[in-house]
Amino acid sequence: MIPRRIVTLLALVLCFLAPLSAVTRVSFIHPGSMMKIPTTFIERSPYLFSSGFTTEVHNFSPYNQVTGVFFSMDVSDRFTLGFSSGTGANPEEIEKLQTSMETWVAPAEFGFHTQYKVFVRQDMSVSIGLHDIIFENDASEGLRLDPKQLSFFAAVGSEKEFGPYRMSTYMGFGTGGFSSASSAIGATADTEIDTTADEQGMGAGAFAGVLLNTPYMPKWGGIDFVGEFDGSGLNVGLRIPLTSDYRLGLGFTHIENLPDFSEKYSAKHPGIILNFTMNVPKGVSGLPGMPGGPSPVPDGIAGPGAGIIDSTLMAADGAVTVLRDSLKLSRHQVRNLATQVSLLQQKSVSLADSVKSLNLEKNVSQRNINRAMRHLSRSLRYFHSGDYREALQEVETALELNPNLALAYARRGSIYYQLGDPQRATINWNLALQMDPEYDDVRNILKALHENRLKTTSFSRDED
Repeated sequence: MIPRRIVTLLALVLCFLAPLSAVTRVSFIHPGSMMKIPTTFIERSPYLFSSGFTTEVHNFSPYNQVTGVFFSMDVSDRFTLGFSSGTGANPEEIEKLQTSMETWVAPAEFGFHTQYKVFVRQDMSVSIGLHDIIFENDASEGLRLDPKQLSFFAAVGSEKEFGPYRMSTYMGFGTGGFSSASSAIGATADTEIDTTADEQGMGAGAFAGVLLNTPYMPKWGGIDFVGEFDGSGLNVGLRIPLTSDYRLGLGFTHIENLPDFSEKYSAKHPGIILNFTMNVPKGVSGLPGMPGGPSPVPDGIAGPGAGIIDSTLMAADGAVTVLRDSLKLSRHQVRNLATQVSLLQQKSVSLADSVKSLNLEKNVSQRNINRAMRHLSRSLRYFHSGDYREALQEVETALELNPNLALAYARRGSIYYQLGDPQRATINWNLALQMDPEYDDVRNILKALHENRLKTTSFSRDED
């Protein structure tokens, strides 16, 4: 089935084509933001499509104008498609009809315009295309293709920023309407102008243009100044934003011939331009600079730097996007904090286990010291009673419970001395002094032993 979105677009196109069916080379009806020359763009348009109408006034007496409506859209990132329709009048035919009762109906035209972007690099792009595939609805011949208006082209564009100003330049070459021998707007097939074009063939020519986006009315994208050479003359104009989605175009074609405005109509006759363009934004996807938000409006739709699509729906969707992202960030932060809390809890449990282990070791050590001191107390009783073997056994038991007791080594040294083994006594006294350098009693005993004045009674202080 055909998507509903495509059906809607086709219906809009048919609505435009039905009443008028673009008169060739009418200003502002080709895809792009210039008046008559093609443009090329760097980024895809944020708009679903652009449409509008243009009126060119070529004379006031007799009054002569051509009108056209248009529709264009970016089908993809590189391909642009446009439709246009229009009708006009030839002053020569009007003069003939002024003296008769006949009713003359100007031929209606409708056409297709396509272009494809072949190269993009930084601020430069290149596009090729085919404009003005024109079908003319002639009253006598019916619907027929007008190959003289067919315009093949290649365009090179560049965008530069100068502070708050942004300038886009375009240049290229093309055939058909870009030739200096192009036919007049609205001229009929049997005019002298068209005959000249037939004699010269399709022809080819160069074109160039400049579009300057200014900071005036910045809320809606700024005013654009347009100046171009379309292959046969100079055109100048303004694109004034009415809102961010609607623009009014004013200008002059063939400004070099403006002094001849009131004279007889010719192929290079000047014209006064009035244009209205409506840009329909795509589905709202966020604000510029936010994830999924549109870029500034690219060239080819509403002019470079045409600004941000200003709508309540876009602002609301952008706020929702920001809140959604903030919520995701908050969830990540909560998960990180939960992980950190879990790590801290594990460290706390580990520290609690370490404290319990230290307390246990401390309690065990304290119990061992208490038991060792009880054995040392018994050894002292055995020592005073002269039972040195039992006293030595009690000291050994005390050292098994706590091998770091300086008093135990001092006691064992005294026992060995009483058992007649001064060498072992000396070793144990030195061990006691090594564990407790401030053990003055042991130091005095060793000093007395060295001076050969050690007596049995010298142990009395040690035994206390």
